[in-house]
Amino acid sequence: MNAKSKPSPVVQNLEKFWMPFTSNQRFKAEPKILAAAKGMYYISDRGQKILDCTSGLWCCNAGHGRETITEAVKLQLNHMDFGPTFQVGHPIAFRLAERLCEITPAGFDHVFFTNSGSESADTALKIALAYHRARGDSDRIRLIGREKGYHGTNFGGMSVGGIPGNREAFGNLLPDVDHLRHTLDIERNAFSRGLPEHGAELADDLERLCQLHDPATIAAVIVEPIACSGGVVFPAKGYLKRLREICDRHGILLIFDEVITGFGRVGKAFAAERFGVIPDIITSAKGLTNGAIPMGAVFVKDSIYEAFMQGPGPGIELFHGYTYSGHPVAAAAALASLDIYQQENLFERTIELESYFEDAVHSLQGLPNIIDIRNYGLVAGIELCSRENKPGARVYDIFTRCFHEEGLLIRASLDIIALSPPLIIEKSQIDQMFETLGRVIKETA
Repeated sequence: MNAKSKPSPVVQNLEKFWMPFTSNQRFKAEPKILAAAKGMYYISDRGQKILDCTSGLWCCNAGHGRETITEAVKLQLNHMDFGPTFQVGHPIAFRLAERLCEITPAGFDHVFFTNSGSESADTALKIALAYHRARGDSDRIRLIGREKGYHGTNFGGMSVGGIPGNREAFGNLLPDVDHLRHTLDIERNAFSRGLPEHGAELADDLERLCQLHDPATIAAVIVEPIACSGGVVFPAKGYLKRLREICDRHGILLIFDEVITGFGRVGKAFAAERFGVIPDIITSAKGLTNGAIPMGAVFVKDSIYEAFMQGPGPGIELFHGYTYSGHPVAAAAALASLDIYQQENLFERTIELESYFEDAVHSLQGLPNIIDIRNYGLVAGIELCSRENKPGARVYDIFTRCFHEEGLLIRASLDIIALSPPLIIEKSQIDQMFETLGRVIKETA
C-alpha cells in the first residue's frame, strides 16, 4: 500500500457514504480528503495546503471560511433556526428577495427560492409550462434543452440536459423533450480567447426543431450561457442573441441556467448582463450563498409573475415549492455573501483579472496532448486528447497528481480540465496554478 492509499487520519470508515458523481471504488482505494478550508486554500487530511482552482464546485466565489457569513449564520440560528414559507413568512426571505432583485437585469422583480441548482432548473421548467397554461395556451408542452447541457439531476433537468452519462442509466425520462446541437467546434474555434468567432448559426437549430414539432407546441428553451459541466463550452459571438430572436419570433420562453455563471463568474452578477441577452427566466444557486449553505433562486420577468396573478383568487397560484424554500439560515448566508461581493467589488475584479487569467491559461498551448484551450471571465477549459481506449484516464492522472503531489485542486471532466478559481485569487496564485499544471501535463504525457 503506497502513501496515497493509506487510511485517512481523520476518516476511519469510508464505506458508508455513497458518494455522488464519484467512482466510489477508485476513491476508497485512493482517497482524497479535504479537512479544512480558508481563503484560497483547502487543507487535506494530511495537513497539505491545496490551492483551490475550482471554487469548491463552482460555488465558493468569495473563497472559503468567510467570517461574515459564519457570523450571519450563527446569529440567524440563535434568532430563528427555521420558519416555513407555506402560507406564512419570515422577514429575512423578503429582504433577500429585495436585495437579489436589485442586481438582476431590469424587469426581473420576482424570485422563487429553491435549495439547489437541480431544484432551480425543475422549478423554471414547471413555471414555464404553467405560465403558458395560465395564459390559455395549454398546447405548449414541449421543452428544448441542448447537447452537453447540464441542468442538475432531478427528472426535469436531467431530461432537458444533454450529457449522455447523466441519462443512460435511468430509462425513460420526461416526454416531449428535444435538444439543440451543442456549440463546441474545435475544428474552427480551437484556442479561442473569449467567445469563439464561429458558430452563431448553430442557434438556427431551434428553427429546425420548430419545423419538426410545430413552434406552437414548444413552451421553453433552456440553455447555460456557458455549458460548464458539459466541458466548458462557450457560445459563439451572436449565438445567444440569435437564439433570443428565434424564441421571440415563435412565442417561446428562453431560460438561462446561471447556476454556475451567476454571481460574478463572468464579471457581472449574471452572464445575461455581460452577454447583453436577456432571457425570460434565470436559474441560480451555488454562488448565491458562496457555497456555505444549500440555496437556489429562480428569477422571472414581471410579465410571467403577473400572468399567475390574474386568476380569480384567493387560491394558490402555483402549486409548487419546497419545505426549505427561503430557509432563514440560508437566506442569512446569502445576504452576507452579497455584502462581500459588493464591498470587495468581486464582480468587477473578475473583469480586471480576465486578461491575466486568459494569458496564463493560453501559455499552456503547445504542451503535449492539448488540443484546445477556451476561456471567458474566470473560467477555463483545457481539453486533451484521450489515451487509446481509455477516455478520461489522462486527465484523471493529472487531477490525482495535482492533488496528492502538487497541492492543486482542479476539476477533471473526462479529458477536459475545468478551472474556476474563487474571485479573490491573486495574480501570483494564477501563476502558481498554471506553472504547476503545465509541469504536471508535461510529466504525465
